[in-house]
Amino acid sequence: MRAPYQVLVFPYHINEQGIEYAIFHRSDYDCWQAISGGGEDGETVIESAKREAWEEAEIPMDSNYIKLDTVNSIPADEFSDSKYWGEDVYVIPENCFGVEITYKQLKLSHEHTEYTWMSYADAISCLKYDGNKIALGELNKRLNRRGE
Repeated sequence: MRAPYQVLVFPYHINEQGIEYAIFHRSDYDCWQAISGGGEDGETVIESAKREAWEEAEIPMDSNYIKLDTVNSIPADEFSDSKYWGEDVYVIPENCFGVEITYKQLKLSHEHTEYTWMSYADAISCLKYDGNKIALGELNKRLNRRGE
């Protein structure tokens, strides 16, 4: 059964030109976003992030993940399976991560029609949801601080 939380995962790749981020175009809705999905009962948040990244882009489970401080809030009634959480659950937390990719070839699931690698400035301008933008902004600051 689905747990009452979401995960959001931004793949990133660092090369001599800088940092690139992968964003994904949904197959059921015309928007660009990070990898996202719900947790399953019995999973930890990081296990959910790794499973979703594997299911949606075949990112290996042993990849290097960064837990972000960003936790977005999503109204529970935006999910079709919200009835399982009970009528007293109004908001679902969305826990955010970055994951380092050493190669840029990803394999998409049916949930996305395409993906693209972009600079931070380009990616932030394409993302639809504010929560995605906040998480990507934090990830970009963290990664750029590492290189100082």
